[in-house]
Amino acid sequence: MSSYTRMGELEIEKHTQFIMSVEKKKDFDSMVMEHLRMSGAYWGLTTLDLMGKLDAVNREEVVSWVLQCQHDCGGFSGNVGHDPHILYTLSAIQILALLDKLDTIDADKISAYIVGLQQEDGSFAGDEWGEIDTRFSYCAVCCLSILHRLDKIDVGKAISYVASCKNFDGGFGCTPGGESHAGQIFCCVSAFAISGALTHVDRDLLGWWLCERQVKSGGLNGRPEKLADVCYSWWVLSSLTIIERVHWIDKEKLKTFILDCQDKEHGGISDRPDDAVDVFHTFFGIAGLSLLEYPGLKPIDPAYALPVHVVDRLFFGQPH
Repeated sequence: MSSYTRMGELEIEKHTQFIMSVEKKKDFDSMVMEHLRMSGAYWGLTTLDLMGKLDAVNREEVVSWVLQCQHDCGGFSGNVGHDPHILYTLSAIQILALLDKLDTIDADKISAYIVGLQQEDGSFAGDEWGEIDTRFSYCAVCCLSILHRLDKIDVGKAISYVASCKNFDGGFGCTPGGESHAGQIFCCVSAFAISGALTHVDRDLLGWWLCERQVKSGGLNGRPEKLADVCYSWWVLSSLTIIERVHWIDKEKLKTFILDCQDKEHGGISDRPDDAVDVFHTFFGIAGLSLLEYPGLKPIDPAYALPVHVVDRLFFGQPH
């Protein structure tokens, strides 16, 4: 029996139904997640596109809602009536890029908002309240690159700050001296990749740290001594893909782990087998399978976290 048969198949139709149902729910979970709806929309829409199911969505309704979340400062909030933040600004830009609707926004206005968040040391604040994190450096670089406005910030300073967050193990933290974490590593490595600065990465040292994230179940964790979680199928794999070290892990065991986390009855993917599913882990599971070249899924770009066909359209003008 082949490994493909043994681990089961990806339930694309059920995952599509699950994602489409999330928007209609008005339960407690949806209420406590209201403030990050923009990111939820990005996760769900990108998953649908990777599965070839984006036509199930009313694009005009999505674009209308996204634009309602933009503020006078140029930034976007996680939902209507919430405060703007660079995290949700990136999600909004990614959604509009996915839907080929970047012409509905003023790129210079958004760029000015992001430029205003860069600090003297090159780092970026997430919003007006000043929290600093390498996640925000990635958001800034990714947003401005998509908008073809990367030259608006001091890229040299931005990259130097990210490089200052490098640790002895080859990984990166949220600030200088912060513990290496797979999520932060994705942000830093992707910022380097987009900026053409991958020379700051020790590929073998970081590759070793990342491949050690694979545990006996085949899944990946985010740092030593933690449980495996489907979301790291993206955070770890994307970085390994960028630094060309994916062959250092057991890809078949990881595929099995992700597929075992599916709710085969109602759709959706959870963090670990038999846990509750959500759109966050559904996206990262599907995105991980895409990086593993799972049959039937569109390829995803490991740095921009968008389907390759979208990135090609953005930078090479290739048709859909």
